[in-house]
Amino acid sequence: MRLLRKITAPAGWKIGLLATIIGLLTYTFPNRFFDMIELKAYDLHFYSRGVVAPGSEVVIAAIDEKSLNAYGRWPWSRSRMAELLNSLKKSGAAVVAFDIVFPHEDESSGISAIRRLKERFRTDKRLLPTLKDLEKQADNDANLASALSDNENAILGYYFYFEDGARMTNGKKEGYGYFTSSAFNIVRPIDGSDGEAAYTRAAGANENLPVIAEAALNFGFFNIVPDIEDGVVRRVPLAIEYDGSVYPHISLSTVRAYMGGPPLIINTAAYGVDSIQIEDLKIPTDERGHMTINYRGPDKTFPHYSIADIVNGTVPAKNLKGKIVLVGATAVGIYDMRSTPYSPTFPGVEVHANIIDNILHSDYISRPDWVWAFDFLIILVTGIVLSIAIPRMRPLYATLLTAAVGLVFIFINDLIFNHWRIWVAEVYPVLSMLLVSATVTTFQFMTEEKRRREIKSAFSQYVSPTLVNQLMKNPKLLALGGEERRLTVIFSDIRGFTTLSEGLKPDALVKLINDYLTPMTDLIMKNDGTIDKYMGDAIMAFWNAPLDQPEHPKMACRTALEMLKKLDELSPVWEAAGIKKFDIGIGISTGRAIVGNMGSNQRFDYTVMGDTINLGSRLEGLNKEYGTHIIVPKFTYLDVKAEFVLRELDYVRVKGKDQPIQIFELMGYKTNTIHQRVANLFEQGLAAYRQQLWTMADKFFNDALALAQNDGPSKIFIARIAALREDEKLPRDWDGVFIMTKK
Repeated sequence: MRLLRKITAPAGWKIGLLATIIGLLTYTFPNRFFDMIELKAYDLHFYSRGVVAPGSEVVIAAIDEKSLNAYGRWPWSRSRMAELLNSLKKSGAAVVAFDIVFPHEDESSGISAIRRLKERFRTDKRLLPTLKDLEKQADNDANLASALSDNENAILGYYFYFEDGARMTNGKKEGYGYFTSSAFNIVRPIDGSDGEAAYTRAAGANENLPVIAEAALNFGFFNIVPDIEDGVVRRVPLAIEYDGSVYPHISLSTVRAYMGGPPLIINTAAYGVDSIQIEDLKIPTDERGHMTINYRGPDKTFPHYSIADIVNGTVPAKNLKGKIVLVGATAVGIYDMRSTPYSPTFPGVEVHANIIDNILHSDYISRPDWVWAFDFLIILVTGIVLSIAIPRMRPLYATLLTAAVGLVFIFINDLIFNHWRIWVAEVYPVLSMLLVSATVTTFQFMTEEKRRREIKSAFSQYVSPTLVNQLMKNPKLLALGGEERRLTVIFSDIRGFTTLSEGLKPDALVKLINDYLTPMTDLIMKNDGTIDKYMGDAIMAFWNAPLDQPEHPKMACRTALEMLKKLDELSPVWEAAGIKKFDIGIGISTGRAIVGNMGSNQRFDYTVMGDTINLGSRLEGLNKEYGTHIIVPKFTYLDVKAEFVLRELDYVRVKGKDQPIQIFELMGYKTNTIHQRVANLFEQGLAAYRQQLWTMADKFFNDALALAQNDGPSKIFIARIAALREDEKLPRDWDGVFIMTKK
């Protein structure tokens, strides 16, 4: 049960690991909002990378504002497109691909009126030949078909529509099926699987007029499918399934024509499409046959030539010779604009230019299968690191660490994108880091706030406000669980308290005790001591716990002297109230002791225990034997002798101990010359006493007594000398040690 409580007990690192698990689950089961943020972060890679110069193979014949001004509103006469095709052939263009579909008859030709006249005058042998010539000249669709027949490497575009209607760009119409000749030549399983790939499936096609389609040899759909999260075009379906066959995107058809017409191959695996291949060019795709577009830059990164300039012959032939020419709209009013990472109004025809350039130069952005595991590992590792580190840090440092880890990850992520063209998730790991940092920091704050309240409640009764504030600011300084440390303890007791109490009524006794303990407690707290307990009239306090106090022996000694001074100030008040004057004894001890919360599960106190504590209590009792007020052992004496006047009193063997303890009386500060003179005389007498030079010792003690008429230790040793003189047979091993028979 105890183990279970230990496992389930809340801790900062456990909260961090829980947040890490939440981050992993969020990544594993993504939602649209976070996906959209991830996509926006992906777009920023293009800005940090900058423009990449495309190859020289692709140019754009633009239906731009200049062409519209020259030839009027779109759509133009098909004869105009025939002129363009003938001009491009004359200039030596390698491939011409139309990002345009010609689904209806050319309404600008007037051929319908000529055909009606021809029907009306079909018996007029003189007029009929003329009408036939006019019909031939006015048939703009036939003119375009003728130009297509003369240009084997012209690619006609068309588009598919889908059942959900969400991506339709025109109305539904029955197709003629001329484009079916452009289907993929080979679908090749690379792992021996025979599963069907999850292609994007079309419900129908909107294609070119039969008269135009019959004249062309190459076709390609120009559907561009934006991401559903934000409508930005980042991927393109290179293959769409329709009516049992799979058809290529116009970019693939264009590259194939540019390379001389090699077969188009789809490599499939059990998981779907693996890649698409044109001879040695292997194009990585996702399982649906979609390719991620590596945009070279903003619009006009590829050369744009106005169709008006091409037809008029003002574009040098060298600029078009051997090029792939994409014919499409760039004028905003024609509404063939797409949203891309670079711009919300990016010409659709230039999207195709980027795709073709990616394929020709094998420069792709990929997201391999192992990236999922890499993303997962990044979230897990950073989560564990932050979960372990943050609970050990202050909030500011925790924030700086999280920011540093996040920035380093973003830098590495950007490096992976720019150098290896691999798309690694960025937002999900960063969000996971922030979640771990926020939850652990919040937990730490709440835990420390609770601990501060507990500290205030537990310590405010027996620790100074200054110490309480320090503990509340930094609870980690407190080791409530228990620790061994060097400290100084002080015991004080009223001498003859039993006799004193017998002469007082209970209420008067309680008032006296309170009037005595209150100022003494104030002095201890003023000197940053910790009140351990009250035992009737006795006080126990200590220093150097719960906070470090390097000068704890001196602090205890100062407090003891101030307590004696305060007693002298209070005595006249009590005597005036009829209370007999009393004295106090104080024992101080310095050494190692155990300190911490001790007690039962129901109640415990912050206290100390050990031999150092027991010695302090016994030294307090020795004051009655020597007629002193404050006694300290040698351990304390060595720490405070530079500031205070102390005199050696004796070697005593306390009850329960074999080794004698050297004890000293704390007399006062070094500024008191009387104390120094008394101490010098007494110590000379003590040295003679230990050498059994009774007469000399007696003289020194009497000289000390002459300076301090009520000097208790001098009186005690004068009496001892008198007793020893009467005892003619001292033991040979007599060492002068006083044996303490009472606690």
